[in-house]
Amino acid sequence: MPKYYEDKEDDGRACAGLREDFKACLLQHDCVVKEGKKPSECLKEGHCKGLQVAFFECKRSMLDTRSRFRGRKGY
Repeated sequence: MPKYYEDKEDDGRACAGLREDFKACLLQHDCVVKEGKKPSECLKEGHCKGLQVAFFECKRSMLDTRSRFRGRKGY
C-alpha cells in the first residue's frame, strides 16, 4: 500500500514519494528478504511492477515538453 505522504522526510527531488515507496516495496519483498536476491534481480522477475511503471511515468513527465505548460504531474 503506497504511503505517499505519511511520515516522510521532505525530499525536494521530483517524484520523491514514488521513489521512496518503490524502494521500500523492493527492499521488503520476499524476493529480497527471504530469498536473499538483489533488488535488481527481483525487478527483472517483475516484482513491484506497478510502482516501477508509476515512477517511470513520473520521471518521463519531467522530460515531456508539454509539461512546460501543464506543470509536472503531482506524484
